[in-house]
Amino acid sequence: MTKLLLAFCRALGAPSPRSAAAVIVAVFASACGGGSGGNVPAPPPELPGPAQPPFGLTERVALAPLTLGVANGDGALRIERRFPQLEFEQPLFVKALPDRAAYALLEQGGRIWRFAADETNDQATIALDLSDRVLFAGEQGLLGLAFDPDFAVNRHIYLHYSADGPRRSVIARFTWPDSAAAIDAASELVLLEVAQPFSNHNAGSLDFGPDGMLYIAMGDGGSGGDPGNRAQDTSELLGSILRIDVSGASGAEPYRIPADNPLVGQPPAREEIWARGLRNPFRFSFDPVSGELWVGDVGQSSREEINRIERGGNYGWRVLEGNEPFDDSENTLPPSAFTPPVAELTRDQARSITGGFVYRGTALPALAGRYLFGDFATGALWEMARVTGAFSPIGSMENPAFLGPDLDGEALFVSYGGTLHGLTEEGGTVSLPTLLSDTGVFLDTASLSPADGVVEYGVNESFWSQGASKRRWFALPDSDRIGFDRSEPWTFPVGSVFVKQFEIDALNEPGKRLELRLLFRNAAGWQAASYLWRADGGDAELLTAAALVDLQRTDGAEQTYRVPAPGECFGCHNAAAGVVLGANTAQFNRDFDYAGVTDNQLRALDNVSYFDADLAAPDSYAAQVSSTDADAPLEARVRSYLAANCGSCHRPGGPTGVEIDLTLDADLDALRVAPTAGDLGIADAQIVAPGAPQRSVLLQRVLADGTSRMPPLGDAAVAVRRDLEGAALLESWIGSL
Repeated sequence: MTKLLLAFCRALGAPSPRSAAAVIVAVFASACGGGSGGNVPAPPPELPGPAQPPFGLTERVALAPLTLGVANGDGALRIERRFPQLEFEQPLFVKALPDRAAYALLEQGGRIWRFAADETNDQATIALDLSDRVLFAGEQGLLGLAFDPDFAVNRHIYLHYSADGPRRSVIARFTWPDSAAAIDAASELVLLEVAQPFSNHNAGSLDFGPDGMLYIAMGDGGSGGDPGNRAQDTSELLGSILRIDVSGASGAEPYRIPADNPLVGQPPAREEIWARGLRNPFRFSFDPVSGELWVGDVGQSSREEINRIERGGNYGWRVLEGNEPFDDSENTLPPSAFTPPVAELTRDQARSITGGFVYRGTALPALAGRYLFGDFATGALWEMARVTGAFSPIGSMENPAFLGPDLDGEALFVSYGGTLHGLTEEGGTVSLPTLLSDTGVFLDTASLSPADGVVEYGVNESFWSQGASKRRWFALPDSDRIGFDRSEPWTFPVGSVFVKQFEIDALNEPGKRLELRLLFRNAAGWQAASYLWRADGGDAELLTAAALVDLQRTDGAEQTYRVPAPGECFGCHNAAAGVVLGANTAQFNRDFDYAGVTDNQLRALDNVSYFDADLAAPDSYAAQVSSTDADAPLEARVRSYLAANCGSCHRPGGPTGVEIDLTLDADLDALRVAPTAGDLGIADAQIVAPGAPQRSVLLQRVLADGTSRMPPLGDAAVAVRRDLEGAALLESWIGSL
């Protein structure tokens, strides 16, 4: 009878012997009237399933105490989060409203947000959405805002944004009837349009000076090296600071030329020009006390500049980059014609300067009258003496896009990653340990034995690091989790630490230790530190600047290995890429040897609750191939290489300013176009020229020297080792197209 009932249950779809037995029990119970006293047989035992492989991690070990200070330079200052409940998408600018205790914030994509000046505020409202008319790509977008000096009466605001068809910069006036409500999108009056030949170097600042005139920053038009020499061409508006009178503006007369502009009555010069010779004056500001106009001008390959702008000044680009010669092939002016920068920074210090403001607040008297500025790429922040140009560090934050005053004149900084920050007195500097052994990351530094709670991991495709091999570890606070996502970069809580060890097989020194880098997140944001290994490899010393290591490789060739300055880390570890590179599903989806137990990393970490979600089987997620896997398809290998080496910056919302997407799933056919950031002197160049590696800038940049090299690992003075294996892969792929 049991066999007959079991067959009957299976015919009805019973999924297992246990469920079949349950049906049998129910039938017997029914036959006995459903009450007690029935002679019901016990269900058979459940059959064992297939054996599960052991987990690489079986318990989450509590994190040992670590000693990681706040890298805030030499002063008693600390970067602090402002308005901690608010986050935005790629913000570029914030300014206090003139008529109430509130702020207007610009997102590059085209929206203006309004929020009350309450640090506990968790609400922001959209005051204007121009995303349907703003060209948002690379450095293009909604870039600047200014309030009319008579805003309380006329309710006018002025915007600087990019538009398409044709590509151009637009200066327009809008009306904000009541700054508690919305800006009237239909009130736009276009005042000025400037054609843009390329997508980068759009600058973006605009503001009213003490004289009531509207000042506008225009970049040189883009590409690399100012190929049209526009910044020196006074018949062009590009590469200049413009000055116009917009009082009484109308459709018939959108602006007037102030009579005291320096080029008035000098045709064919454009009379709107106030000063010229600028490459990409991304941010400027007026000192409310002295009236001085300060500009941060982004450099090309060797220098970043801070300039004090004066009437009729020529700041040298492209004849000069900072004080260094760049290209005088068309120059007819004597050296005395150019105004030098007040301060210049080398590529060891900065890579994309963000002009700031002269501090006139009261909370930080040590900064009174000092100019505060930052660097978008490295995240470094400085304060500078206005007369001598001497500057010193005050901290760092993620991708500073704007530095300016709040309602009270205190520091208010915008991170392109979406948050607002300020400065406070620390009462004493908290600094990083000078020795790696004192950080607590390793139980034993010489053997690299990690401390409790510090977990080693690997990635499918490693960033090219001058031929060095790497090991990696991470740590999280005990109760915190990784923000998991199938395709986007993961997110990490405050207290997270990432460790990367670099070594290379040198002649007679296998596994020569070079450097160790730390990336850690505290309340001020992500911080970076680099430690240079001592010759004996027993400990490593904290670096404050770039360093060089001379070695001889096993093939006998001499090599100079360059250890980047700590601030340079954020050139690649940017907010758009999630800061922690390689921390994503496709890179982690691989096997790893956990002290003799091989397991998939996703499975192992999920088993001990490192993720904020329960993961399915690892084979349900995408996995990045290795570019050196000869059995993988050629295009998949190329995608992996590009994503790891280029995709952190060349991605939607990335910091490069050029419209190239080199992430894992990007449309590679879109690369078959002319480059917009320099052609390296290659005739008929394309980013990828199918079948023509010699005309493909993507490949030639991998082979280039100095600051033309991609990824940007070196500087003009150091011949950093080329990635010949990666170049060969790209050459093979391009040749096959």
